[in-house]
Amino acid sequence: MSAPTSAATDTPGPLTGSAHVDTFCRDNLPPADLWPELRFELPELQYPERLNCATALLDGAVARFGRDRRCIVTPAATWSYGDLLDRANQIAHVLVDDLGLVPGNRVLLRGPNTPWIVACWLAVIKAGGVVVTTMPLLRTPELTKLVDLCRPSIALCDHRFLDELLPVDVTTTAFGASGVGDLIALAASKSVEFDDVDTAADDVVMLAPTSGTTGVPKATMHFHRDVLANADTFARHIVRPTPDDLFTGTPPLAFTFGLGGLVVFPLWAGAATLLLEKPAPGQLADAIERFGVTVLFTAPTAYRAMLRTDRPEALRSLRRCVSAGEHLPAAVWQQFHERTGVRIINGIGGTEMLHIYISAADDDIRPGSTGRAVPGFTAKIVDALGEDVPDGQPGLLAVQGPTGCRYLADERQRDYVKNGWNLTGDTYTRDADGYFWYHARSDDMIVSSGYNIAAPEVESVLDQHPDVVESAVIGLPDDERGMIVHATVVVKPGVAQDETTIRALQDFVKATAAPYKYPRSIAFVDALPRTESGKLQRFKLRQN
Repeated sequence: MSAPTSAATDTPGPLTGSAHVDTFCRDNLPPADLWPELRFELPELQYPERLNCATALLDGAVARFGRDRRCIVTPAATWSYGDLLDRANQIAHVLVDDLGLVPGNRVLLRGPNTPWIVACWLAVIKAGGVVVTTMPLLRTPELTKLVDLCRPSIALCDHRFLDELLPVDVTTTAFGASGVGDLIALAASKSVEFDDVDTAADDVVMLAPTSGTTGVPKATMHFHRDVLANADTFARHIVRPTPDDLFTGTPPLAFTFGLGGLVVFPLWAGAATLLLEKPAPGQLADAIERFGVTVLFTAPTAYRAMLRTDRPEALRSLRRCVSAGEHLPAAVWQQFHERTGVRIINGIGGTEMLHIYISAADDDIRPGSTGRAVPGFTAKIVDALGEDVPDGQPGLLAVQGPTGCRYLADERQRDYVKNGWNLTGDTYTRDADGYFWYHARSDDMIVSSGYNIAAPEVESVLDQHPDVVESAVIGLPDDERGMIVHATVVVKPGVAQDETTIRALQDFVKATAAPYKYPRSIAFVDALPRTESGKLQRFKLRQN
């Protein structure tokens, strides 16, 4: 087909394959005039009108490479492509036959990076559902917000992570435990043949949750073709994987960085992926050495940590290293290159765009720079009014490509997309050669070890503590993590302003919200700096 070039001609197509269709996602897409302009200029981005991305990725790989090819590796087991296909098809039968899934229903997934989470992800898509993959670290209040936003009809949960999900109002089926009601047991009795739902290329296939700067979650809506577009741009032109590669990495599959690097790109290439549930830096190096990993996806924090282990021999199998989630300093790039000979592929991406849109590889790399627009994307620097700024002048990063931001029923769409461009919230400069150089985030989002943390969300948790009068949270630069969460806190009279209180507040945040959000630094003050109208002056906190 002739692919559309703008939102005005890019109307979502109908889900088919069932007499009953849930139109929740289609009904909650932003108005077409608030969509970014979409570009499909590369030949490989000309997708057919009817497309199921799970069929293209998994069934397509089996057709090209055979059922026996190694697909998913863990420290305890190996699945072939045929194994994954059979289990995904069996779970799809459970979803439709036993759990009543109809096309368009949302299905929430919860669990660490395991083969069964991948099988569930593919099964939902094969059955015409919409995947909502969540971080396993999220607590009940955070899960409740996401369920209220995305309205899943079903949740599939690793049995080890049920406790925080059980209080949430969603029908849940566990997997990995013994019992007749376990998803794996139910799937075992099903046929390994399944007729994948005939979806449109522009049907919604996933809702990708992302933190808002206000602490209120957002969900970005992505289509079937979007999943393949990231493989046909960043993977094809920058990573350039081969069928013989073995991928691994640290990001959860709930992060689109992890989804692409650990599932979509390996399947697209007919390669294999090593899934690690809790890859600490030392364990990551051990796994790379033990299994002969060739492609690594992780954040700068992990590259720093592996440098500290000083075991370059454990990394000698690596041929491709990808870094995203936060800025990669030139010094880290240089040190890693000197120790291993590998040139880290830096990149910037985002949930709103699904994956990386600016990057560089091999001789095209300039250490300290993020790179240039990935083939299929275009980027520029604009001022606050959306006007282009000259090369060398800082401004806001604006991006267009085959993917783009479409928030689920959220007025913040107007902030992210302006004049057809995705405004990423990052301050950059572009040089005369088209390389982009990072300066800072343009909002109150804290990016720490690759996690996006909204300052107001941490404040709302701290303020629930009985000893806290009020709090203010900012990000502070940190050599190890890029940024850390720092809280300035006003406590009630008589409460000790000491290490014991600091630890108590930190533990409270860890127990109430995802642990990665806790403030690693806390300072006590008698009052927060405010304007005469009462507005918090965060800039004064950063000056202290």
